Amino acid sequence: MTLTELRYIVTLAQEQHFGQAAERCHVSQPTLSIAVKKLEQELGVDLFERSKNRVSATPTGEQVVTQAQRVLEEASRIQDIASAGKDQLNSPLRVGAIFTIGPYLFPRFIPKLRTLAANMPLVVEESFTATLRRRLRNGDLDVIIVALPFTEPDVVTQALYSEPFVVLMPDDHPLAAKSEISAKNLDGENILMLGEGHCFREQVLEALPNINKRHGEDSFGPIRTESEGSSLETMRHMVATGMGITILPLSAVLGPSNSLQNLVYRPFADPAPCRTVALAWRASFPRHKAVDVLRQAIHGSRFPGLK
Repeated sequence: MTLTELRYIVTLAQEQHFGQAAERCHVSQPTLSIAVKKLEQELGVDLFERSKNRVSATPTGEQVVTQAQRVLEEASRIQDIASAGKDQLNSPLRVGAIFTIGPYLFPRFIPKLRTLAANMPLVVEESFTATLRRRLRNGDLDVIIVALPFTEPDVVTQALYSEPFVVLMPDDHPLAAKSEISAKNLDGENILMLGEGHCFREQVLEALPNINKRHGEDSFGPIRTESEGSSLETMRHMVATGMGITILPLSAVLGPSNSLQNLVYRPFADPAPCRTVALAWRASFPRHKAVDVLRQAIHGSRFPGLK
């Protein structure tokens, strides 16, 4: 039994597909399949049920996969301990961020981080909160940038800043004449929303509960939503084509990609909806100096208007 084999079965249990699991493990599908079968033979028990289109863990397999995950986490800690004996600002730092933060925050703090830790390579990625949570636990990422609330056992979470939401609209929209927007002003407006899976969508729905997905000719609330997008940039382009208006975090309208013409944004009236952005890292992660300079770089480069 090897750590590689344990990593294979954990990934296979997550993906429930040999091809996708092999791709994540950067091996061929036959290599992964043979390794899993070898481990099953060694243990004398089937870990997975195999069908034509799906693979699922057996009851015994689920227990083995859970224990394998613990073993991989402990093995990752051994690597972390070894890394701690080296220069903490000389090894790569792997940072993940949710889709609605990464595109706007990464270009801001990376130049600052380079001045603070010139010899520390940076590896960044963007994904959904659930994926970042799993990759942090697995040791694939060192630090993640998420929106609160975020809780995970044995993970430290520290707030970075609070970011208000704003309303983005064409510059000839009637609401553009207002200096600030109240929730009531949005009655009857078509609000473009991110699709399912984005935590920012849930935060908007929580802050403005009258927003509902329109079904047929009737809406469950006075605010209509007829269209959804896969990213904040998609939402901006949809607004530019006149499909409606949208709600964005402030950084999305101040960011470097804010190149669309004839669009304006307006803040919400108090109490304005907002989100809190935070860092999260494993409590066992030994490179505290790396986390400190990352935090310092973000604080030193964040957008005006973020508290």
